[in-house]
Amino acid sequence: MSKPNARLSPTNLKAMPKIDLHRHLEGSLRLETLLKIAREFDLNLPTADAEQLRPLVQITDDPPDHEVFLSKFEVLRHFYRSPEAISQLAYEAVADAAADNIHYLELRFSPQALARVRRFALTDVTDWVIEAVQRASRDFKITVGLIITLVRHDPLEQARQVAEIAFDYCDKGIVGIDLAGNEVKFPPGPFIPIFKQAKEAGLGVTIHAGEWASAYGVRQAVEELYADRIGHGVRTIENSYVLRMVRERGVAFEVCLTSNLQTGVVHDLTHHPLVDMLDLGLQATINTDDPRVSDCTLTDEYILAVQKLGLGYAALRQMILNAAAAAFLPENGRKRLITHFEKLLPKPESHSKNSQFRSSRVPFLYSALD
Repeated sequence: MSKPNARLSPTNLKAMPKIDLHRHLEGSLRLETLLKIAREFDLNLPTADAEQLRPLVQITDDPPDHEVFLSKFEVLRHFYRSPEAISQLAYEAVADAAADNIHYLELRFSPQALARVRRFALTDVTDWVIEAVQRASRDFKITVGLIITLVRHDPLEQARQVAEIAFDYCDKGIVGIDLAGNEVKFPPGPFIPIFKQAKEAGLGVTIHAGEWASAYGVRQAVEELYADRIGHGVRTIENSYVLRMVRERGVAFEVCLTSNLQTGVVHDLTHHPLVDMLDLGLQATINTDDPRVSDCTLTDEYILAVQKLGLGYAALRQMILNAAAAAFLPENGRKRLITHFEKLLPKPESHSKNSQFRSSRVPFLYSALD
C-alpha cells in the first residue's frame, strides 16, 4: 500500500469529493432533532438535555459488542412518531451527507422500523422518505439512491411485504435491497426466494455478511442471495475459496471502520483487515454505516484510514472509484459517475503537486431510463 500522504490533512480529506454506499437512515438521526421529538411527544426518555439522551441512542462508553450496538436501534424506533418527524429525519440525513462533501449517497432504510411503533402503513412511510430525500437531494445538490433493508430477525411475512414495496418503487428512487440484522443467530436461508426475485426485478443486492460471523456468510450471500455487494465482509480474507470467488466475480465490499471497532469485529483499528483486502485485490470501499450512532462522518473514516492504517491518496482515490463502479445505477449511469470522480480527483502523481480538490457541488445526475 502507498505511504501516508502528508497533504491528507483533515481539512483536505473533508474537501475530498466522496461516495457513501453503506449508510442507514435509522443510524443517521441528529441528536438535537431526537431531543425535540422526545419533548414534543412526551416520550418516556431523559430529555433535560442532549447529553442525557446521548447514551441511549449513540455509542459512548459502551463495550464493543454487536448486540449493544443493535440495542440503540430499539430505542431509536420510538422517535418515528409522525409523518413530519420521519420526513425531517430523512431530509437531515441527506443534508448531513452533503455537508461532508459526499456527492453520491446510497441511503438504506427499513420501512418496517419506521412504521412499527405508530403502525403506519409501510407504503406511507416509504412515500415520506422518498419525498424528503428527493427534496434534500435538490436542495443540497447531492445524488441519492435509496435501498430498502430487510431484517433477518423480523417475521418472514413482513420481509416479503417490505420486499414487494422495493419491487413496486424501483422506478421511484429505490435502487437496491439489503439484508441486515444479527447474522450470528439468523442465517439467510429463508430469504433466498425474495432476493432471487429482487435480482430478476433488476434491483441491486447488498447483504450484510462476514461481519460478526464467518466468511461462509459471504459465500452464501453471493452464491445463494445474488449479492452484488457485501456490507462489511471483513472476514472474507479468512477463507481462500471465498476470497477467490469474490475477486473473480468483482463483488464490492462496503467497509465501515468505526462501526467494526464498536461492534467488536476488530479490537484495534491498526489491525483492521481493510489493508489486506486491498492488497488481495478486493473491491473495497469506505463508508459510515450509522454515522450518528457511531458519532462519525465519512471524513472521520478517511482520517482513520490515513492515520491508523497508513493508507495514502492513491488508495483512497481507488476506493472512491471502486464505489462508483459498484453503485446501484444503470451501466451508463455508473460510467458517468466514474467519469465525474475521475475529473474531480486528480491522479496520484498530479495530486502530489497540488493538494487541492475540485470541490464543485454540481450534482452527478442520471436518467432512470439509462
